[in-house]
Parts: sequence; structure tokens; C-alpha cells
Amino acid sequence: MDNRQRELSGYRLNQAEESLEVAKNCCDKGFYKDSINRSYYSAFYSVKAVLAYGTIDFKRHKDVIGYFNKEYVASGVFPRELGRRLGTLKQYREKSDYDDFYIASKEIAIEQIETANLVLDKVKEYLKING
Repeated sequence: MDNRQRELSGYRLNQAEESLEVAKNCCDKGFYKDSINRSYYSAFYSVKAVLAYGTIDFKRHKDVIGYFNKEYVASGVFPRELGRRLGTLKQYREKSDYDDFYIASKEIAIEQIETANLVLDKVKEYLKING
């Protein structure tokens, strides 16, 4: 692994941390849809931080998450629960962003913050050992 990969991974982790902070702030202010969106992006950037160490990257979100689930979750590098929660977070983000009449709740927003936090923590652990 080279310095460029390490820097890219670090940059993406910073994006993940910032997005998680914004998710918390939005939730505190009652902007639950925005909170869910930022929670998703926190998890997404965390996953992209892992992929930065490889030689493959994707433009489409579903490809990033799909590859991560196949290569890292299904193989046991990350727990299956993490893959399930990522899928749920992705669904809520899509509802929040694209369904005109979706009403996000505080409880759902908090759950998605917890998921994003879990993904970020697990990725940091992984990168500490493997980075």
C-alpha cells in the first residue's frame, strides 16, 4: 500500500466523521430526513475508506456497497450484522431523499446514526490493524 492510498483513506474517514457530526446536529434540530442522509454518507465514506486500500473503486453507490458486502462482509472481515444494517440505512436514505411523502421519525434517525457510528468504528478498527 502506498502513501496515496493511505491519504485517500484518511480523507474519506474525515468525510465520514464530518458527515456523522452533521447527522447528529440535524437530528438534534429535528431535520430527520437530512440526518438519515448524512448518516448514510458517513457509512458510505467509511466503506470507501476501506476500498481506498485496494485497486478498485466505483462511481455508483450500489456498486460500492455491493462490492463491500461481497468482499468484506460475506468473507467475514466485517460482521454480517454490519452488512444488514448498511442495507437498511441505504433503504432509509433512498426513502428520505426520493419518496415525496416519506416522513422520517426521530427514532429512525437515531437508529441510522447508530449504524453510521458502528460502521465508522468497525472501519477504524480494521484500518488500524490492516492500514
